[in-house]
Amino acid sequence: MRFAALPLAGAFVIDIEPVEDERGFFARTFCADEFRERGLESSIRQCDISHNRKKGTLRGMHYQAAPHQEAKIVRCVRGAILDVIVDLRPNSATYRRWAAVELTADNRRALYVPKEFAHGFQTLVDYSDVYYEMSERYVAEASRGVRWNDFAFGIQWPVSDPILSPRDAAYADYYGGSE
Repeated sequence: MRFAALPLAGAFVIDIEPVEDERGFFARTFCADEFRERGLESSIRQCDISHNRKKGTLRGMHYQAAPHQEAKIVRCVRGAILDVIVDLRPNSATYRRWAAVELTADNRRALYVPKEFAHGFQTLVDYSDVYYEMSERYVAEASRGVRWNDFAFGIQWPVSDPILSPRDAAYADYYGGSE
């Protein structure tokens, strides 16, 4: 695997290194030792998949509050998404900044999302599936979010009128702090 640092400290794009032959290829997508060597969370406690029928579907911007913060590895296994993260660490030099990576079934990239980051994505094509590996299990009482179009972040989404869940549409403006 190749790890490329993003401008937000602790966030990485992960590219596989396929070994190919006439049958296709084989590639490692996770290795706890390689993650630990880079100081990244190396335990996976839960895996989820998100199936999205329509282009423009936006899910996010989600995170879990203390003590249930989670790191994520996100991969698009069908279709294409713009995957977006926001640094919510108040003491970070990149606090409230965002970064985006296009993840597709064809490019096979993954995004490593550190703890204390909000995460979301928007589908770029119909029928896009997103696979998550998380360091913590989902805890409903710790589930939080920030508004997808909050001026505090200024995220530039490819589809300006997204398909949203009522919950994602109702998040308030972000004012900082822990909740």
